[in-house]
Amino acid sequence: MAWSWRLEKADGRSVGVAEETFSTQADAESWLGENWRGLRADDVDKVVLLDGETLVYEMSLHEPD
Repeated sequence: MAWSWRLEKADGRSVGVAEETFSTQADAESWLGENWRGLRADDVDKVVLLDGETLVYEMSLHEPD
């Protein structure tokens, strides 16, 4: 399976997917670590990690209160 990121607004509306897909979860997470600031600058509020079509977890790109 290919790992990928779905990009969302805070209300859960999809605003796209990351342009890359990854062969491992670690590669996907490394990519996010390098790119989350740019995603926030593009008004992405949260990301959802997918393994194929299976939701693995979602994560806010905002700092905790």
